[in-house]
Amino acid sequence: MKYGLFLVSALFLLSFGRLSAQTPDSSLVQFSGMVLDGSNEQLFPVPYANILVKDQQRGTYSDLQGFFSIVVEKGDVIVFSAVGYQTVEFKIPQTLEDDRYSLVQLMTQDTINLPETVVFPWPNKDHFKLEFLAMDVTPELQERAARNLANESLRQMRNEVPKDGTENGSYYLRQQAREYYYIGQRPPMNIFNPIAWKKFFDSWKNGDFKKKK
Repeated sequence: MKYGLFLVSALFLLSFGRLSAQTPDSSLVQFSGMVLDGSNEQLFPVPYANILVKDQQRGTYSDLQGFFSIVVEKGDVIVFSAVGYQTVEFKIPQTLEDDRYSLVQLMTQDTINLPETVVFPWPNKDHFKLEFLAMDVTPELQERAARNLANESLRQMRNEVPKDGTENGSYYLRQQAREYYYIGQRPPMNIFNPIAWKKFFDSWKNGDFKKKK
């Protein structure tokens, strides 16, 4: 009899725990929306805007169309930020009855244009003009300039000089845009791409495939 009661109690606790595990957390919300530039009447998306949950070290970012989606909790404060825009905060309502919430967040541009500054090694433009016209370019300087502007020198600098932050960021964004463009389909093979073949032949003629010593 005791063994039967123990078995029934164990089955009840196991079933209750399984039901509790399957019950969704009522405090979680699927927060989705669009981040748009609201500086003027013509709205356009703000790509790669940061969407962070305040004081929780987690978040996401908007895609090229300004769309985002993230799981948050009721009462969380969401921080929207992007380069060149004012930071905006939004609090998820505590009284939500649904587990989904949508928002169109407008952001205002916050750019500061500094006055143009031109630095001259001479007191004024007139003095600079006189010195420039009176400058005597020696054959040695002309030879050095021709050597620096030669195709081989420029090609060597392109291959050896490291890229700066702007070039790296531009390359990364182009790669991401290419992945978004072919989402849900197989990317085309370059073997059937005439532009890729032209680049290949041009590189071959320029000697880019030769072994470098």
